[in-house]
Amino acid sequence: MSIESTRGIDGDQYAQLVQDNGWLWASARQAPPDVAAATLILAHGAGAPMDSDFMNDMAARLAEQGLNVLRFEFPYMAQRRNGGGKRPPNPQGQLLDCWRQVYADVRPHVTGALAIGGKSMGGRMASLIADELQVDALVCLGYPFYAVGKPEKPRVAHLAELHTPTLIVQGERDALGNRETVAGYALSPAIEMLWIPTANHDLKPLKVAGITQQQCLAQSAAAIARFLARE
Repeated sequence: MSIESTRGIDGDQYAQLVQDNGWLWASARQAPPDVAAATLILAHGAGAPMDSDFMNDMAARLAEQGLNVLRFEFPYMAQRRNGGGKRPPNPQGQLLDCWRQVYADVRPHVTGALAIGGKSMGGRMASLIADELQVDALVCLGYPFYAVGKPEKPRVAHLAELHTPTLIVQGERDALGNRETVAGYALSPAIEMLWIPTANHDLKPLKVAGITQQQCLAQSAAAIARFLARE
């Protein structure tokens, strides 16, 4: 389905914007005929690009659930793609400025609800500016509540005051934020947690759970669609 024919998105100029920036677009496939589909701008994590297996899979599942999904890359990852070799993430200020620019470019073309979010670092960066941008909602997949092995240094201060309606999809044994540790944090009432049983940072469960990663991703996508339908 072309961007031009997608409910929730306005115009040929947006299609050109996506093409010019090298972004990835997945059109909603089950949007109600009389309702503009919600759009989610989804950022990648620190180590994998916008077209990683996880990001490709999740974008496709969200589109099947009736959401438009736009993916982009932070500058350091775009440089990797252009032959720059492996690079660390840009400083936080640059990552946030990138988010602001992408949102500013997209916002005029979206007629339905517009949410932001991402995998791990991409979601954390989105959470830092969600209130500032006054987005309709925030979605985080595997939020990095702390660095691996450093639960004593949580990255949660801003989450206590967050006003944007937020859904965090988290594996119960995520090495960057397991259920037991996160339960001790003071999180804003605007935040909903969806815990995936026995799953890790990539939402992959242990075999003992009796479910597959594909089932966990399907559950997550359906929950995100229901959440955004309310906003």
